[in-house]
Formats: sequence, structure tokens, C-alpha cells
Amino acid sequence: MSTPVSVPPTDDRHSAGDNGFRPGLLSRLGAEAFGTLFLVVAGLGVPLFTLPQSNPLPGALAGGLAVTAAMLAFAYISGGHFNPAITLGNLVAGRIGIAAAAAYIGAQLVGAAAGALALFGILRTVPNIQDARTAFDTVTAGFGEHSVIQTSMAGVLLVEVLGAALLVAVFLGMTARRNNHAAAAPFAVGLAFAVLLQLGQALGNAPFNPARATASALFSSSWALGQLWLFWVAPIVGAGIAGLVFRGFADAQGRSAAAADHTDDDAAGPEADLGDEIDGASGREAVEKPAAAAPDAGGDDARDFFDRPRSKES
Repeated sequence: MSTPVSVPPTDDRHSAGDNGFRPGLLSRLGAEAFGTLFLVVAGLGVPLFTLPQSNPLPGALAGGLAVTAAMLAFAYISGGHFNPAITLGNLVAGRIGIAAAAAYIGAQLVGAAAGALALFGILRTVPNIQDARTAFDTVTAGFGEHSVIQTSMAGVLLVEVLGAALLVAVFLGMTARRNNHAAAAPFAVGLAFAVLLQLGQALGNAPFNPARATASALFSSSWALGQLWLFWVAPIVGAGIAGLVFRGFADAQGRSAAAADHTDDDAAGPEADLGDEIDGASGREAVEKPAAAAPDAGGDDARDFFDRPRSKES
């Protein structure tokens, strides 16, 4: 006779532990917009007003710390994307629906534009800055003659694809349900972003964030809008690669779990089946019941992680 396995209800993430808190779409979009605004203000504002501007370290640290702070503050509401590339990575990985992803990206663009507008207004009040758009050019993503070290289009494209893929991979890995260190997700994502910005800013102010690239291009010289396409296409490609890889991981884990479950059933033999029939519930059924209550594939795993209740010792 097989013994039923007791499984704690870890997937019931909206029980009494968090008073059933489940934010609506407007709340989630507001969190995404405000978090992205914070990222833009810190990520563009620090290098704008830091001397010498050729040193990318202050801006990179500011961008990474802003990501960490924003995720700690708002991820329990929206999942803490604040970046269209991360949202697209979650979409490809099957962690968020198409409609929600489109709404998230729209909110991120609104927040980024608002942050850049605030910085542009501050620049207009500085008497030593004659042209605010020219000042914005120093922090705007570009390639060729508009790159800090004259990096070619192919070089910046490759860096953006690679950087976005790594950033999305860190986010998806740290917010996965089975990650025992998921509580450190804001710090891991923030550190990864700071390291990548240190590289990206030295080459061509590569932001690895299409919303931030769009916001700075809107308030820069006309050339910025002409080169903006690269800073959308490249992060989308990188996010798609990372999302597909993690989707493959999930499928492989599902097949392995199903195979292991089938092997256990075969090893138990007919006696176990008879015992299960007498008891009224098998060990396999006891394991599968919590899985049936798990959120659907369209949910946001990152937000679900930050929403999970704080378990109490029984």
C-alpha cells in the first residue's frame, strides 16, 4: 500500500497570510509606470549631472540600485518588470498573457517619458546649460558617430542582444518558483543591470531597456529617433532567446516529473492500486491536488513570488 504524501499548500499564495491581496490591472500598471519613472530619473539623471560625464560608473550604479529599490517597493504589486524586454521575456516564457504584457509595456513607456520630461525641465533651469537637447545627447543610446567610442552598429547591436538576454535570464531564473534564493531577486537583478550598464554606457549608452531608450530619444537631437529602432529590435531578440530557453527548461522539468510519477506507479504494483482503492486516495493523487490549484500559465510568476504569504510555523 502506498503512503499518501503530505504537501504543504505553497501554491495558495493569496490566503490569510496576505489577506487575499490581489492587485487589479490598474494598480499593476501604476506600479510599473512609477517604477520605470524611478529607473529613468536615476539612470539618466545621475550621468546627466555627474562630472566627468565620461565615467560610466556612477550612472551604472545608480541604474542598478534603482532597479533593486523599485523591485523591493513595487514588485509585490506588478512583478517588478519596469522594462519592456523583461516583460517580453516573461511573455515568451509563458508567465504573462499577451494583453497584460501589452498593457505593461504601455505603462512603462508612459513612466519613462514622464521621468525624462522631469529631467528635461530641470535641465532648462540650469543657467550653464544652453541647450537641454544637446545635454540629453550625452546620455542617449546611439551607435557610430553617436557612440562614446565610435562603436559600429553591429557592435552595439550585439551588445544589446547579449545584455538583454542575460538580464532577462537573471530575472526569470531568480523569480522561478523552484528557486530557493528567490528572496534575493531584487538584488541579483539590480547587480546584473549595474554590471551590464557599466559595459553598455562605455560603448554607446546602451540601456538594455527600450522604454529608457525611447524616453531619452524623445528629448535629444533628431538623430536619436533615427537610431532608436536598434534599441528596440536588439532587446526584443535577446529577451526572446532567454524566454525560449526558460520555456524549454520548464517543459523538460514537466516531462521529467511526469516520467518519475509514472515510474513510481509502475513500481508500486497492483497491490498498491488495491490499497489505494481501499484508502480512497493514492499518494499520487495527494501530490497532484496542490498542482491542480496552481495558477494558470498566463499568470506572472514574478508577481506571484512577491505575493506569496509569509508562512507561519505550525
